[in-house]
Amino acid sequence: MNTIDKASESAHKAFDKISDATSQAAESLGEKGDQLKKAEQQLMKSCRGYISDNPITSVGIAVTAGFLLSRLLSRR
Repeated sequence: MNTIDKASESAHKAFDKISDATSQAAESLGEKGDQLKKAEQQLMKSCRGYISDNPITSVGIAVTAGFLLSRLLSRR
């Protein structure tokens, strides 16, 4: 019985370690997700500001990007 108790205790310790590691990983991913959301919001704010300040240039960039994408995709 002593061997079974030791094996059970080892299994519980291993499970606890794995549980702690997954909890830390999930927490870290949640924090990174929040950071990415904030970065996206800042980028969108910057883009909106650029478009408002430079509407003609923005339209030119959009037309050029659309033309290039259509050329790249039509070759396939």
